[in-house]
Amino acid sequence: MLTKIDLCSMALLKLGEKPIQSLSDDTAAAKLGRTLTDFVIDTLLASHPWHFATRVYKLSRDPNGGFVIPSDVLRIIKTDGTIFENKIVSDKNNIEIVAIVRVTPDLFPSYFASLVTAKLALEFCMPLIADQTVFRTLVALYESELQTSKFIDSTTSANGGIDNFSLINARF
Repeated sequence: MLTKIDLCSMALLKLGEKPIQSLSDDTAAAKLGRTLTDFVIDTLLASHPWHFATRVYKLSRDPNGGFVIPSDVLRIIKTDGTIFENKIVSDKNNIEIVAIVRVTPDLFPSYFASLVTAKLALEFCMPLIADQTVFRTLVALYESELQTSKFIDSTTSANGGIDNFSLINARF
């Protein structure tokens, strides 16, 4: 089961640095991990409709007349209303939303953990080692990991196919 410390340590190893034992350590690496890890993970999760982080919510109208967006939602992919601040406005009594949610590292598939590690190494590079050559290499690694992760994620879920489509039904 992966933890934030594991992700930070793997990123540090990519830089040739020693892994950390705790995010509360008083080292530069631990301080960076404390400051950047949650932000990097949330940003990566929200950047793509990852299958492992997609949830469907059925919401009911709150006493003030709107629908409160759940606190673990990072991005709404589909809704039957209009998003306004932390609420959804709709004339319906119940709505359904499809959203990207915050997921803990222990639930990350390996391809996403590898992506997070590459991004953290990229973010840690300049503050820790300030090497432009390593930084450029990490940019290329991150872009490759991003492309690979999106491909794997998009091909892991079985496609439901096209049901009741007259042209396909006519062929069979």
